[in-house]
Parts: sequence; structure tokens; C-alpha cells
Amino acid sequence: MSGGLREDAARVLKEWHAATEEQERLRTLYLDHLLTHPDGMWKACTAGHITASALVMDPAGGRVLLTLHRKLRKWLQMGGHCEPGDATLAEAALREATEESGISGLTLLPGGPVRLDRHETPCAWHLDVQYAAVAPAGALETVSDESLDLGWYAYDEVASVADDSVVRLTEGARALV
Repeated sequence: MSGGLREDAARVLKEWHAATEEQERLRTLYLDHLLTHPDGMWKACTAGHITASALVMDPAGGRVLLTLHRKLRKWLQMGGHCEPGDATLAEAALREATEESGISGLTLLPGGPVRLDRHETPCAWHLDVQYAAVAPAGALETVSDESLDLGWYAYDEVASVADDSVVRLTEGARALV
């Protein structure tokens, strides 16, 4: 197992300041997960695993790019499993966002994760560490094999297509730009 990525995840979670009691509970749960599951960064950990995601934003246009996930059939931010080549959680989130959006030149908002979200998927519980990424001006998206579609949504449209976790991530990211 890549000790560097696991160490980075633990560091990020220890240093991250949760905005709410619920987010603090998740932060503690994620840290406990890493302590009790040496393989807790990887998809092979059936008890759940840390994942990384990023909401792709166009602050000038007041919109976010969502993916219609092929397996889950839901509009979500870009993200997924960490891979052995990922040195940090931030790199994993940026890699996923770039791969799934087809947009090069994305930049993560400074300050680390925006929020945490724990959700059950067909493979296991995902302990998602959620970032926000800004798309460069004039960026053109390309649908990947993991998506059925991509779509730009105005901030106030997100609630009409996505679940509460994506709405909360959008609200948190908007507060940072």
C-alpha cells in the first residue's frame, strides 16, 4: 500500500477544520477508518474506502459542471477511487476531475477540502473528501467512459438535478470563491 497517500489523507483530515458538528463527526470517522483499516484508501477495502472528488466550477459564469454517472445514474461532481500513482488526496481529486470532465488546466481552490460526504455505493461505503476545482476560461468538456453525459448547471439549478450532498458541496464551494 502507498503509505504516502495514506499519510497525506491522515494529515489532511487532522488539519482540516470542520464547519459543523456533522462534518466533525465524519472527520473523526474517516481518521478512525484509516487507523483500523491499513487498506482503507483502496477499493479493495470492503469496509469502505477514502475517495476523492472535485466540483468543477466556472465562477465567472456562476455554474458548475456535473457528470451523469454511468453506474449510479445520478448527477454528481467528478470523483472516485484513489489510485497507487496518487501522491496526495488533492492530486487524486484533480486527476479524477480532469479525467471525468476532459478539461485540462483545472486548478483546485486553495485551502484543502470543501467538505466530507459518506455514502454507500455498489462497491462499498465511500468516505469522500470533496474539493472544488476552477475551470479555465473557455474550457470545453468531453464525456468520459464513466459518464453518460456532462452538463453545466447554474448554482441555483443544482438542487433541481442533484441530491443534497451535491447541493451542500456547491454551497460550500461558492462560499470560497
